[in-house]
Amino acid sequence: MSQRMASLSLILGLALTVAACNTVGSGPAGTTAGEKSLYDRLGGKTAITAVVDDFVGRVAADTRINGKFANANIPRLKSMLVDQICQASGGPCTYTGRDMKSTHAGMGVSSGDFDALVGDLVATLNKFKVPEREKNELLGALGPMKGDIVEKPMASMQ
Repeated sequence: MSQRMASLSLILGLALTVAACNTVGSGPAGTTAGEKSLYDRLGGKTAITAVVDDFVGRVAADTRINGKFANANIPRLKSMLVDQICQASGGPCTYTGRDMKSTHAGMGVSSGDFDALVGDLVATLNKFKVPEREKNELLGALGPMKGDIVEKPMASMQ
């Protein structure tokens, strides 16, 4: 079970990058009064679900990191990831998972593992032609998140 949760949490960690898009003095997900939320600008739950489906499939095919997800419950992983992105981007969903630091403790995630996952996310966002502003909001938070997820600064690429 801990392997499954660790695998789930690695992907969910990327979704939390959206949470950092919230800024002081603004509305949900970096919006200002009268501006659409990131959730709406991304296309809502249907679009987020499509992106998550592609992203998880891309990670599963990525031999650099797919071993970390060998025991993951993929339907649950997708559902949790959609909820996390939906909530963090100002949508109506509720994410009930754990925080990234405690979830990734002991996993041995390297910078290379994290960067591979980010690369897969970028490829998915590009495939869906996510506009630069929204893509930057999603990816801009990855720097701070990396510290909560990565335990090995050097690449392990297991």
